[in-house]
Amino acid sequence: MKVLGIETSCDETGIAIYDDQQGLLAEALYSQIELHADYGGVVPELASRDHVRRMIPLIQQVMSEAGCESHDIKGIAYTSGPGLMGALMVGAAVGRSLAWTWKCPSIGVHHMEGHLLAPMLEDNVPSFPFLALLVSGGHTLLVDVTAIGEYKVIGESLDDAVGEAFDKTAKMLGLAYPGGPIISQLAKQGRKDRYKFPRPMVNRPGLDMSFSGLKTSVLTTWQKSDKSEQTKADIAEAFEEAVVDTLTIKCKRALKETQHKRLIIAGGVSANQRLRERLTELADTTSLTVFYPKPQFCTDNGAMIAYAGLQRLKAGEHDGDGFSTRPRWPLDELKPPS
Repeated sequence: MKVLGIETSCDETGIAIYDDQQGLLAEALYSQIELHADYGGVVPELASRDHVRRMIPLIQQVMSEAGCESHDIKGIAYTSGPGLMGALMVGAAVGRSLAWTWKCPSIGVHHMEGHLLAPMLEDNVPSFPFLALLVSGGHTLLVDVTAIGEYKVIGESLDDAVGEAFDKTAKMLGLAYPGGPIISQLAKQGRKDRYKFPRPMVNRPGLDMSFSGLKTSVLTTWQKSDKSEQTKADIAEAFEEAVVDTLTIKCKRALKETQHKRLIIAGGVSANQRLRERLTELADTTSLTVFYPKPQFCTDNGAMIAYAGLQRLKAGEHDGDGFSTRPRWPLDELKPPS
């Protein structure tokens, strides 16, 4: 069964075709980073308009690369939430229109379920159950995963998502958007132990997180500093270390609570090398196995949406006559494929 996946939740247009027998046949991604860079963040209206411009050419490109005609596509999966309303509407409208035209079923996919299942695109596929750490620009979640659709959120950020904290910290330091990769690169030049930022909420019970106080500490330190390039690198190093420490501590606590022996990390921040190193170190000293998607599947992409949609389409789920999008959509509202 070949499924066309469409991802337009925010500022990346992702298209892919996934086959349940052959795997990923083709995928393409257009990033709007340059479009939004001057504004220091995503401008929703500009994002929606750019999705409109890029969508059809990318679908044509992927169909050609996969050697597919419209009659080969047996299902269409599109992101229906959470995300920016206008951006979601573009993908949903195109996905539903193609499904009507090509006479195949379609299904709206939860964006974070796509991220959660992204490691399934790899050769080494994690088996259920497992703990998932989902870290992106809009979400920071610890999820107890029993099976597809059986998700229990056991920890989350009470304020900024970790990706958002990276972006805002980069903006404070006068760095470009998006901030995550730039902070991480700069941190490699930073001197360790010059600054020590707080590890929020690690000294209290529970699995929830908070990054607003950490961000405030960075701002106060930067305002009082000499503003040199070395100081900027030192702050970046200390900030990244505080984030990675916090996430690692919370993962260890969640693994103890759930008794899981498998951990997957996904979402844009899962590409962070320091985070991967720390969790790999944890796995090396315990019976834990850690699974990551390739860097190209950490950020938003069509392949994860095609894969997630395929699982539900194969179970007989599909849209009704209309379609809807949900800018806010708790992950644990999802049900197993029926």
